Amino acid sequence: MKKTTILIASIFLFSLNGACKPSNKEHKRAEAIAQKEQTPVQTEAVNGLKKAYFASGCFWCVEAIYESVNGVKEAISGYSGGQSKNPTYENHADHAEAVEVLYDPSIVNFNQLVDVYFASQNVTQVNGQGPDRGASYRSIIFYQNDSEKKIIDEKITELNKQLGDDKVAAQVLPFQKFWEAEAYHQNYERNNPGNPYIQNVSIPRLNKFKKKMPELLKENTAH
Repeated sequence: MKKTTILIASIFLFSLNGACKPSNKEHKRAEAIAQKEQTPVQTEAVNGLKKAYFASGCFWCVEAIYESVNGVKEAISGYSGGQSKNPTYENHADHAEAVEVLYDPSIVNFNQLVDVYFASQNVTQVNGQGPDRGASYRSIIFYQNDSEKKIIDEKITELNKQLGDDKVAAQVLPFQKFWEAEAYHQNYERNNPGNPYIQNVSIPRLNKFKKKMPELLKENTAH
């Protein structure tokens, strides 16, 4: 189970976000090496559904956000972004918590999914989101081909212009492999609505995103 977030501690951690940001240089060095040395893996469509991969803090949160988007058939929690084999929740080593998004490209496209990604997080927070801190919660946006990378790079360039002194923290990595998480993590927010973490972190994060992009939401996604 994810560590329960005590409300007072959450407020304290959020207040520190701008005061003592960790450096993103190490992640950017790793990004540069990966982009140079790794060829992105292109996944195959399944019954007309394409796949996209994102990491942005707790996968319980990210899964719920993407499953609220019209055209997304399913979001699956798992691990990606590292080199270790057979990661688990207790030991996923260099991987980040990530989600695999299965989507209908006739309803929602990759460009829009990237917009969802950036609209649903603190884009400048390094090594985490909200109260979840550490490399396991780092933000990564994965590309499978040059077209996807171009979309990502252009959006980051534009965001960086708007941010001024701050910069987008997410790594941009060539997709390699996704490892599906244990069964109890799937649809966690939906199946555990009374969990303190879900109440205090996941649902508020989802609702904040929904206010930003109501035009992309499925019907009946209220919390």
